[in-house]
Amino acid sequence: MATHTPGQFANQILTGDALDCLGRLPDELVDTTVTSPPYYRQRDYQGPEQLGQEATPEEYVERLVGVLNECRRVTRPSGSLWLVLGDKYQDGQLLGLPWRVALAARDAGWILRSDVIWHKPNAMPSAVKTRPTTDHEYVFFFTRSARYYYNADAVREPHVTFGPQSKMRGGRRHFHQRNSTPEQGKNGGQSNLHKGRWDQAFHPLGRNKRTVWSVPLSKFREAHFAVFPEPLVATCVQASCPPGGLVFDPFLGSGTTAVVAQRLGRSYLGIECVEQYCQMARRRLAN
Repeated sequence: MATHTPGQFANQILTGDALDCLGRLPDELVDTTVTSPPYYRQRDYQGPEQLGQEATPEEYVERLVGVLNECRRVTRPSGSLWLVLGDKYQDGQLLGLPWRVALAARDAGWILRSDVIWHKPNAMPSAVKTRPTTDHEYVFFFTRSARYYYNADAVREPHVTFGPQSKMRGGRRHFHQRNSTPEQGKNGGQSNLHKGRWDQAFHPLGRNKRTVWSVPLSKFREAHFAVFPEPLVATCVQASCPPGGLVFDPFLGSGTTAVVAQRLGRSYLGIECVEQYCQMARRRLAN
């Protein structure tokens, strides 16, 4: 299979069913997919072919994984997919849908590289009294092959070891001091630490991205519901799409993935089955 350049598909929004539209795309076109599909039985988007209104969780998983399979076909060998998915309670039981989808996608050929907890500090309050209130969703990072594009430096976080959030005993007193260690024996095999070279253990751009991301829910004035937070999408795009590459979202919604891709100097390609949302996304991109 030949790898295609974005060409005629760059910066386009296609209206229609995700699976049908994907079937018209060539192989190996996309650098990374960043998407948050409709969740199971959470909201009726009034689309004639919308995902999420299936009769059973099993049907939902099967249909969503069918779309993810096509996403894999249109992904370059060096490409990846970020899947954001929330869970659902039914008859008092948590369905475990994010992991059911992730494992089914893995069984279908995607390589599951990481699971991320998206912590929502402004999550909606809940009146539930029989369990904790949910304030997180999952972000799964998949790759098409074992060798893939990933720019760790683009998404590094500030170091906390010597900052005000540090829990390390002694703090800065250990820095550049020979034979010092924050806890006796903890780093016994790392000579660069015990010889006072703490600076060599810390990357100058920050620490590697962790797997808990605290990102507030976002609002967009034309949408009467919470939308994909731009900072969350930006992390995925910067980490896994090279500059000038193509970012894809088969469930584009109000267009956040495309807006972020455009702002970060990447091309975008989106699919959305509700024409109203396609128009909304195009207005956001124009502005």
